[in-house]
Amino acid sequence: MVYLLLGTGFEETEAVAPLDLLRRAGVEVLTVGVTGKTVYGSHKIGIEADITIDEMDLTNLEMIILPGGLGGVATARASRKALDALRFAWENDKYVAAICAGPTVLADLGITDGKKATCYPGCEGGMGSAILAENAASVQDGKLITGTSAGCAVKFGLALVEALKGKDAAEAIARQIVIR
Repeated sequence: MVYLLLGTGFEETEAVAPLDLLRRAGVEVLTVGVTGKTVYGSHKIGIEADITIDEMDLTNLEMIILPGGLGGVATARASRKALDALRFAWENDKYVAAICAGPTVLADLGITDGKKATCYPGCEGGMGSAILAENAASVQDGKLITGTSAGCAVKFGLALVEALKGKDAAEAIARQIVIR
């Protein structure tokens, strides 16, 4: 199971693009409302989450994803359940993925320490001792996958597909959506 956390003020593109690509690849993904069932993104687009954070079952977890958006990141930081789920995933050798300002939450938890990562330009100061990759759309270091921004959401999503389903599946999805 893959969970995609949605906190009030999340960056819509960073949530929906990876969600769409993962589902196209046949990955079971549930959106998780950190603040309730209907969550509004940073551009006031409402998304009805599949489940609330209280309904998450981490027993079959494969990956957890945190989109950016300053409000969404602040919401995740304020949620003990969101932080505990991210920590649980990392400590149990599951994929942990975040994009934009989201990786700074992972840094708060020590997940990015000594790992190659990327984040939104200007958020580098919140990345702890991560080894930052400049000019990278997406970076994978073991079970940690990070992305830079909304403009990199498709490449980030394809990296998530590749991690879970393999390179051939990611390339098939890239052809399907006509990446140029």
